[in-house]
Amino acid sequence: MKISGTIIVQAPRPQVYKALRDARLFASCVEGVRDLVETGPDAYSAMFETKVAYMKFAFKVTVQVVRADEPREIEAKIEGAPVGIVGRLTATSVTRLTETAGATRIDYDVDTALTGKLGSLGQPVLRAKAKEMERQFAARLAEAFAAPAPGPASKLSARFATARPIGNKRAGPGRKT
Repeated sequence: MKISGTIIVQAPRPQVYKALRDARLFASCVEGVRDLVETGPDAYSAMFETKVAYMKFAFKVTVQVVRADEPREIEAKIEGAPVGIVGRLTATSVTRLTETAGATRIDYDVDTALTGKLGSLGQPVLRAKAKEMERQFAARLAEAFAAPAPGPASKLSARFATARPIGNKRAGPGRKT
């Protein structure tokens, strides 16, 4: 299943890139992520808990940044095993950043495969959950840019406090993104 979308952040591209590469900041923008641990260079593990439809899931996830082209693009592989049920989550995420009129446009494409109980939920349910997560991520990223940060080198000005999703592009077999 492919999920694509766009988020606009009112901040310069180098700042947005730096924020997205900060694993702690990124994880704080994703609801349900806890116990983040750096396991190696550009490699992380964490617990991810979420509710999809009427079911709650907890995953042990690993994330490996496989390519980082500053300040343009980040590619990561995500793998997860649900706790207490049989199944698997695998995903590849490609994030592209472009400057547009003083803001940064974040375009993302996530190619996800789910097996087990999660895989049986169906794409419409999972797409709705992905859209909800995108809205939460954009709001939290905006908050991160609005919040005063400690130290002069890491200040994210309140004037960069707008991040919003732009639609939710969908791709499927045979459709281009």
